[in-house]
Amino acid sequence: MVQIVVKDNNIDQALRVLKKKMQREGIFREMKQRRAYEKPSEKRVREQAEAARRARKLARKREDYL
Repeated sequence: MVQIVVKDNNIDQALRVLKKKMQREGIFREMKQRRAYEKPSEKRVREQAEAARRARKLARKREDYL
């Protein structure tokens, strides 16, 4: 559950904080994916691409430490 505290009636700042939290948790990405039906084959391809991207990112981080 996401909870945002509004301080001094500053709604603009609270909205920025809310959007940042939603972005971090992947809510925007999930909403975009749920707009239309995704075939199982498309889902499998997307998930494999995401896994490859994560693996490349992890490999880059490990290179930096060496």
